Amino acid sequence: MRLTIIGSSGSFPGPDSPASCYLVEADGFRLLLDMGNGALGALQRYIDIYSVDAVYLSHLHADHCFDLCSYWVARMFHPEGAKPRIPVYGPGGVADRVAEAYGLEPDPGMTEVFDFHELTPGSLGIGPFSVRVDHVNHPVEAFGIRLEHDGSSMAYSGDTGACDSLVDLAADTDLFLCEAAFQDHLDHPKDMHLTGSEAGDHASRARARSLLLTHLVPWNDDEVTLAEARSTYGGPIDLARSGRRFAVGG
Repeated sequence: MRLTIIGSSGSFPGPDSPASCYLVEADGFRLLLDMGNGALGALQRYIDIYSVDAVYLSHLHADHCFDLCSYWVARMFHPEGAKPRIPVYGPGGVADRVAEAYGLEPDPGMTEVFDFHELTPGSLGIGPFSVRVDHVNHPVEAFGIRLEHDGSSMAYSGDTGACDSLVDLAADTDLFLCEAAFQDHLDHPKDMHLTGSEAGDHASRARARSLLLTHLVPWNDDEVTLAEARSTYGGPIDLARSGRRFAVGG
């Protein structure tokens, strides 16, 4: 597997990054994890946007899904005709949510170019990937995901507060892409996001072989977040930055 960070900014796009979007590739198959604001523009730096094979939406907050609306325009109104349908996986109500966001009637909404699948906890196949998803701790229905392919594995938290299900998803993974939107020295709401030290603790409990911090909010000092994570996790650790590529396992 290969991971490309398209966008890693938390809650809203930053000066150097779109909101959440991650490209995972294996065997020529291209899967997008989330499509937050600004992601579609940045995605064009790395691939032909019409070569995407599937999209996974961890939850339906704007900074994780709203560029699916722009992608619908690009696929629906291409000068050569609408592009073939591709699967979109997301929480319950995903098709109606994105149709409403663009001011469309639910029928047909965006179903002419997207084949929507509503997620439930458990296992599924997406292209060449063996996938497991489970609920994580956020104010709306939200999922974490584990992907495996050819002996390699990675997990992505989506948005979450502390929860045991995330530790289970990330257990013994080669790479754990984990949100760290909050910082320990600041007051913050419960059951919404992780601090850097909480992300590191989840990675340690999961025995993840490497940790990549993401959902980095523009007003935070990322070096503080990194230091917090290092206080609870002793393995290789880095910050997700737009444009960076990582080999997963192997």
